[in-house]
Amino acid sequence: MTFTLRRALTATATTGLLLVAATACSDDSPAEQAPSTASPSSSAAASGQPPASASASPSGSDRSTPMDIRVTIDGQPEDATLNDSPAARDLASLLPLTLELEDFHGTERIADPPRKLTTEDAPEPQAPKTGDLTYYAPWGNLAIFCKDGPSASEDLLVLGHIDADADLLSGADRITIEAAS
Repeated sequence: MTFTLRRALTATATTGLLLVAATACSDDSPAEQAPSTASPSSSAAASGQPPASASASPSGSDRSTPMDIRVTIDGQPEDATLNDSPAARDLASLLPLTLELEDFHGTERIADPPRKLTTEDAPEPQAPKTGDLTYYAPWGNLAIFCKDGPSASEDLLVLGHIDADADLLSGADRITIEAAS
């Protein structure tokens, strides 16, 4: 959707900027240069390198353009957002979801999504806070923290945040997550 279009436009603009920069830095005259017919993805694939970006991507929680979602916990609606990480966008592609939650060590409520989420280009690890919606990659499960979690881990990706009371989160049995209209 919007994220895919934004990514495609960014990749196209980035490739154009790189071509202009390469041409400007070249000693060859324009007449000696062969026109390029390769697409951004085929030239990246041919070189074996991922597409470069014109500017450094923000990392961690700085890399978030929140996406509002509708969350219902045991019948009670709560405000929530997903960040703009690849894993959060992958979760959004599965919506709507209704999941049965289980307690995990009195700190989080966990459930299994229908499939594993991508962990590609994961943001910098951060310690989970109360209300964070996370994905634990080794097990492939979602977790909602009802207490602040342990220290940051590369295996735990923060996907977003639910603005709900810790007491509601700690006793939650069922959650429905939907895209906001």
